Amino acid sequence: MSEVVQITEAAAFQIKEMMKQNGEEGSFLRVAVKGGGCSGLSYGMGFEQEPGEKDDQLEQFEIKILVDKEDADILNGTVIDYKQTMMGGGFTIENPNAIASCGCGSSFKTAKNAGTPENC
Repeated sequence: MSEVVQITEAAAFQIKEMMKQNGEEGSFLRVAVKGGGCSGLSYGMGFEQEPGEKDDQLEQFEIKILVDKEDADILNGTVIDYKQTMMGGGFTIENPNAIASCGCGSSFKTAKNAGTPENC
């Protein structure tokens, strides 16, 4: 499978730290898309113990990543980074398929999928 989702070294470091703090070493990182948010779609990330039947699996920086095959087109080429500033840190998501996004950075829509926007 081509790299549907790419994580940077900074994001990988932070993900590994979160896995360690939450007792999730060896878990998979789930990267997902769900309906909602101001723009119609929103990103989700979490830890899972086992892949599902519809999951594509990849590995970067020794992190096992799961992406549901239905989300792969929407996420194709997405880069997940972690940025630290004086105001704190957080993950950033750059999705080349997003044609519009909300100021929060976690809600978006694509040309093929507008999702289901929620009231902000």
